[in-house]
Amino acid sequence: MNLRPRHREDPEINLISMIDVLLVLLIFFMVSTTFNQEGRVKVQLPQSSDTPTPRGSREPLVITVTAEGNYRVNERTLINSSPDTLRAALVKEAGADRGPITIRADARTTHQAVVTAMDVAGKLGFAQLNIATVHEDSTP
Repeated sequence: MNLRPRHREDPEINLISMIDVLLVLLIFFMVSTTFNQEGRVKVQLPQSSDTPTPRGSREPLVITVTAEGNYRVNERTLINSSPDTLRAALVKEAGADRGPITIRADARTTHQAVVTAMDVAGKLGFAQLNIATVHEDSTP
């Protein structure tokens, strides 16, 4: 009695169907996954409105914004820092001519105070706006 098989077969595992299943699972997880964007920084931007219309030119008016957020127009201190007071001072200084304006803002002032000055000037029709800066020397 011969109990040995006549030809011996090597066992093999069919990997093609397992690869197909893994690829389907990979695609499913890629499509169904939601990504959190935790790296975003929420910034509340200052408010502004209307864009100015271009008009005549003249020596620039100078709006100075102090570190406390107070305004000065051509080196004249205003009684308060409201946009209405700034608007009245600009109308008084400029008259009918809407030439260039230079804003000199302290580095420690709030961004909103600078944008408010820009917004008031824009609503009055000042189209040319300059921001004054200082050049930092590279020598110690």
